[in-house]
Parts: sequence; structure tokens; C-alpha cells
Amino acid sequence: MSLSLYTIFHLNLAFSSIEEELRPEVVRRCYWPLLRLARDLKLPFGIEITGYTLETVAAIDPAWVEELRGLCQGQCELVGSGYSQLIGPLVPAEVNRQNLRIGNQTYERLLGLRPRIVLVNEQAYSSGLIGHYREAGFEALVMEWDNPAYHHPQWDPAWRYLPQIAMGQHGEELQVIWNNSIFFQKFQRYVHGELELDDYLALIGRHDNGTTRAIPLYGNDIEIFDFRPGRFTTEAVMEHDEWGRIRELFKRLMEDGRFTFIPPSGLLSLLHEPGAGNRLSLESPEAPIPVKKQEKYNITRWAVTGRDDIGINTACQRIHDALLAKGNASEQEWRELCYLWSSDFRTHITPRRWKRYRSRLNSFGRHCGTTHITRLFEGGVEVLPPEVSALREGQYLTIETLGVRLKLNLRRGLAFDSLVFPRVHERSLCGTLYHGYFDDITAGADFYTGHVVFETHGRPKITDLVPAEPLVRWHPDQDTLTVTATFKTPLGPLTKQIGIAPARETVSIDYEFDWPLVPVGSLRLGNITINPEAFDAENLFFRTHNGGNEPETFTVTGKKFSHGEATSFLVSAKQGLGITEGLMEIGDSHSILKIKVHRSLSSLLGLVTFKPVGSSYFFRYGLSASEMDETSKPKRRKEPLFSRITFSASTTPDSSFRIEAP
Repeated sequence: MSLSLYTIFHLNLAFSSIEEELRPEVVRRCYWPLLRLARDLKLPFGIEITGYTLETVAAIDPAWVEELRGLCQGQCELVGSGYSQLIGPLVPAEVNRQNLRIGNQTYERLLGLRPRIVLVNEQAYSSGLIGHYREAGFEALVMEWDNPAYHHPQWDPAWRYLPQIAMGQHGEELQVIWNNSIFFQKFQRYVHGELELDDYLALIGRHDNGTTRAIPLYGNDIEIFDFRPGRFTTEAVMEHDEWGRIRELFKRLMEDGRFTFIPPSGLLSLLHEPGAGNRLSLESPEAPIPVKKQEKYNITRWAVTGRDDIGINTACQRIHDALLAKGNASEQEWRELCYLWSSDFRTHITPRRWKRYRSRLNSFGRHCGTTHITRLFEGGVEVLPPEVSALREGQYLTIETLGVRLKLNLRRGLAFDSLVFPRVHERSLCGTLYHGYFDDITAGADFYTGHVVFETHGRPKITDLVPAEPLVRWHPDQDTLTVTATFKTPLGPLTKQIGIAPARETVSIDYEFDWPLVPVGSLRLGNITINPEAFDAENLFFRTHNGGNEPETFTVTGKKFSHGEATSFLVSAKQGLGITEGLMEIGDSHSILKIKVHRSLSSLLGLVTFKPVGSSYFFRYGLSASEMDETSKPKRRKEPLFSRITFSASTTPDSSFRIEAP
């Protein structure tokens, strides 16, 4: 029995580091050789292309689109991805829905067909995406095997050779075809001359064990063959006819009786083979959003790194909110937002393209009438209403209403000592765990709540954990008490304002960073340390949206992980949560702490840390406005960076967590 081979070549003319005037050259040097190779050798390639790329190529070279159309109506197979290559777990549900809908319309208009299979963009997966793919009519998704499998050691390694079933958390299911980072990186090394043909063939042959198996020979970019995008100084030098090497490889494989080429959809016929069709949850608490390749390549690179990911993601969020409020947004408006939320503006974007992008983003924001909420509460009076008390005792300030009791540490920058919602739980749900709380030297520190930490290479850490003399004011028009303090930092002033709303039984933290220049670094705020005495470790969970209509729930029992742990000296975090509808819940079967992230102020990334400590546990939830990787640049800001998070509590999940699809 032969080993089946399949390929999915990924085409993306929006590639971050390619200047727009070079796109005709990419079509000539990369896209045409692919189609010629498929036609000459009659190979059933999978060709994945965004609707935007298809439109752009049609404007540059209509003949190429006609050639693709002919191939995809015969031997080759179109694989979908949406109108733009946006990162699904980082955008609101409606944007994902529109991106897939408009993408399918584009395929039908230019190629006369709709794809059966969808490739998860950048292989950044969340279970919430399954519902969108099913609604868009896809029969299967393509996702990388390596990273989900790493966090599910109970999986049989042989499952990677056969199609399985990806499970959503709310009953959704979709067949999954595997991509493989090691396979496609080996293919690239062969093409770039770093691996000899016979050695590469031997590597492939090792996977043939005489049973029914299929492997993804390739599943990544083609703009790196006979062309160099210019992302890295370490890019391979072009010393060979690289498409010639690819042709030679495929000829050798076709002549070898051990191998047979199939289109990606050919795997679906293997679903009933022994070892296929297992129902798998690809996500996990350790990796709620698995991504392709090694750990340094993770969800933070499109959320909080780049030239100004937090700024442009927030601007896109404001446009999204304006379009929803408008109620009758046009298809062209949704198309433009999908384009603006594309991943490539968030990584190795060139200075020229960045300037044009910012101009286009700002122009569309004005068109949509986006508004900026950029002011803290001002004014107010000193006299408090009878239902609110504020008592200072030494280094602590305690604010109390019927539904909230908040104790602030004035010596530590208004850090929460404790936060109690007495109608929900008699104990504080979050606050400070002081040095010595854990009888474990690895947890021998003060763990605060509500503070800011900025870290960069070669400089001391910046925090707001310093003495504060706050201003306490009551704002009758907002029914809110505020506690405000400003801290001097080496980067500029940082103002923190705590708000307590008695009628709503909420507590908020507003941050205003008046930092004109922010170096490359990690900026984390709103850190929340859970009180382990308030929540039962046996059924403790966290829950949020990662691009889907439904929230995703993760239980932490028996786990140990830290999303914000650095992977190297260069990359400061390894995972994150999209919080795409602005809601996060942490709780057990009795009590739930609810945290709202105001994404129109800052589209922050969520980070969870959990580890058992003796007979207890440590659980912290933080929010990131900036992380480090190889795409990061210093950020100059004309306006302060604002962020707001709001706390509340209940004994039941938030009914507004579900987003009703139109």
C-alpha cells in the first residue's frame, strides 16, 4: 500500500514585507511556476488563496486567474481562507463571519466555485471558529498537528496520518486534515538547498509503514521560492533554480512506487479507516489558541507586538463597533474592515506600507464615525452619599457599598488588598497574596492585583507599586466614586483611577499611560490574583471568546501553565486569549468573577497563569498591551494609551456571553 502525499500551497500577496510594486514579480516568479508545475506534471495540488489576493492578482495578470480557474475545475483543488488573512481568534465573531462570507463570494465570482476545505489562517485555531466554518459551508478544516498534539500527550501519534474530527465546545464538529510544521519546514530546507534530495526522500520514506497513511508534504507560503520577502537577514541565499528543485522532487516522488499524490479532499475518504475519525479538542488551557511552528511563533505576534498592534487592533475594534451600531453596514464596509484586520499589517510590515496602511485605517475610521473615549472621570465632590463609605486606616483605604467592599493598599499604588462582592461570596475573590502566604520558596513573593508592570531589556522594571496619595471623589451624574492617583515613571506619567459604582455593583480600573515613546518591551496591566480560598480548585475554570459566537471554557484542574512565560530572550510570551467580545469569567460551581475588557479603549490580550502550590494553587489573570518578538518596534504616541477593565461577580454565567449570529 502506497503512502499518500498531499500539498496545500499558501498564496498571499499581502505578505507583510513585500512592497506593493513587487507584486507583479511575485506573480511571475512564484505564482505562475506553481500552476505550470501542476499542469505539466498533472499533480493535484491544493491551492489556498485569500479573496483579496485573488482580486489583486486578477488586476495584475487576469490570465493567471483563468489558468487557476481551469486547474481547479479539474485536477487541482481550491482551499479557502476568507477574504483576508485575518487571525480568527483575535477578531469579533461578526468579523469572522463576514470574512468567510465575502471570501466565498469572491471565489465564486472569479473562479466559479466555492471551496470545500478551509485552511485556518496562520494555523491560529480556536474551537469557536468551527461554527463559522460550518456556517460558511466548509466540510473540513486544515490545522497543524504538532502544537495541539504536544498539549494532548494522550493522542496516538499515528492519528496525524489520517483525518480526524475537530470538536467545538457546544456540539459543533468538523473534519480536520492535518498540516505539519516539521514537514513543511523540511520541504523549505530542501528547496533552499540546505537538504539534499536523497536525504529528503529518505525522511519522507520513514513514514511509510505499509498501512493506510497520508502526509502533508507542504502547507505554507510559496512567496519564499525563487523570491525573498526580505523579512530576515538570515533568509536563505538564492543559489539554485528553486522551482527547478521542486519539479525534480515531484518527478522523483511520482516515479517512486511507494508514493501516491492525492488532493487534500481525498483524505476525507479515509475517515472510516482504523485510527481515523477520532473526536478531538484541539485547544487546551495551556494553549487555548494553538498556532503553527515553534513556540516563539504564537498568537501574541498579531495581538500586541509589531509596529503598534494594540493601536491598530483597537482602531479596528472601534470601526467594528460603529458598523454594528449603524445596523445597515454595506458589504464594502465589511470588506474594508476585513482587509484592515489582516495579519500582515501586524508583523514585518515595511515602513512605506505601514504609512499607507495607517492613512487608510484612519480615513475609514473617520468614514465610520468612530469615537474615542479618552478621558478619566474629572471633577466630582468630596461629600459621599450615605450608601457609600471611604475609610482610611494606615496604609489602607476601604471603600464599602451594599454590594462591594474594596480595600486598597496606598503603599502599593492602589493595589487591591481584597475585593468582596458580599451578595455572591463572603470571601474576597481577588486581591493580594502576601509574601509567606504559600509555604513554597518558588511562590515566595507578594502577588498583587490591579497593578502595572513594564519590562524591557537592560532596564529596571517599571511598576506603579509605590506610595500614593489619591484623590477620592463622588460623581453624582455617574453614580460613581473614584480614587485617582498619578505616578511618575521614567517613560512619563501613569494615572490610575479606581471606580466603584454602587448601583451596578461594579469596580473598574482605568489606566492612562502618557508615555510619548514606549520602548520594545512587555506591558502588562490589570493583573488579577485569585484568592484560592474563594474558589474550589476541583472545578475552577476560565471562560472567554476567541473569535466565536460562543465562549470557550477551560478547566485548570491538574494543569500547570503560564501564558505569559517568555520562550526566549527575544519572545516575551507564549500564549494568550483573544477576549474578542470583551468578557472573561473565572469561577467554580458556586461563584464567578467577571472581568470586562473595554476593547474600544485597548484591545488587550489575556494571559492566564495557573499552578498547584502545595495543597493550594496560584491563579493569576493578566492583560497585555505589549509583548516582545522579532517584529516589535518602539512605539511613538501622540495621544496617551487608555485601558479600562471592570469587575463584577455573580453565581451564574453571564447570559450575554452568547453572540446570536444573524
